[in-house]
Amino acid sequence: MKEEIIYGINPVMEALRGKRRAFELFLAGMGTEKRLEKLLRLAAERRVPVRHREKEDISRLCGTEFHQGVALRVEPFAYAELDEVVAKWKETGERGLFLILDSVQDPHNLGAIIRSAACAGVHGVIIPRDRAVGVTASVEKTSAGAVETVLIARVANLVQAMEALKQEGFWIYGTAADAAASLYEQDFTGNVALVIGGEGEGIRPLVRKRCDFLVSIPIRGGVSSLNASVAGGVMLFEVVRQRLGSG
Repeated sequence: MKEEIIYGINPVMEALRGKRRAFELFLAGMGTEKRLEKLLRLAAERRVPVRHREKEDISRLCGTEFHQGVALRVEPFAYAELDEVVAKWKETGERGLFLILDSVQDPHNLGAIIRSAACAGVHGVIIPRDRAVGVTASVEKTSAGAVETVLIARVANLVQAMEALKQEGFWIYGTAADAAASLYEQDFTGNVALVIGGEGEGIRPLVRKRCDFLVSIPIRGGVSSLNASVAGGVMLFEVVRQRLGSG
C-alpha cells in the first residue's frame, strides 16, 4: 500500500480529523502544548500508534526541518471526481463558488491558494493532472491542513471541466493582467468559477478563450503583477464581500 508523510501540527491535526487512514503518529519529545494534547487525543480516538522520535529522525522522515516535531504516516491523498464535487455543491443549496487553477506549479502557491479557498467557503478546487503540482506534503503544510476540508478534483482537461460547470449555470471568470475590466466592476453574486493562472505565464490561451469574462486586479506601485496565491485570495474575497452585501 502506498503511503505519505504529513508534517506540521495543523496539517496532522486536520488529517486525524479527516477520512484518510492513519498508520503512525511521530512526535519529537512529549511536549505540554495544548495542540499536542489534542493530537494525542485524536490519535487515541482513532487508535493510531504514537512513536516518540528524536527531532533529527523526524527531519529525515519528512525531508525537511520545518515539521514542528510532528509527522503522520497516512494513506495517499484522495482527489474527488468533478461530478462528485458538483453533486456535493448542489446538496448545499448555496450559490456556487469554484476555483480553477491553471498550471500552478509551486507547492507553496498551491497550498496558500487552497487555504484561502477554504476560508472563502469554496465548494471545490479544480486542478489539472499535467503541468501542475498536485497535493504533496509541502502543499498540505502550507495549506495548514485545509486540503482535508476542501474537495479537490484533478482533471485531465480543464476546458472540459469549465464546460461542465457552464452546463450547471456557472459563469467563468479568468484573471488576466491585460484585461480591461476590473474585478471590482463584476457581479459575482451568482454561480461563479474563478480561473487563476500559473506562475509567470498566467492562464493558457485555450483556457483563457473559454472564460466568459476576463478581469484584472488593479495594481498600484512599481510591481506589475501579484503572486498567484495572493491574486487568488483577492478574487475569492471580492466574491465573499459581494455575497455578504447581497444577502
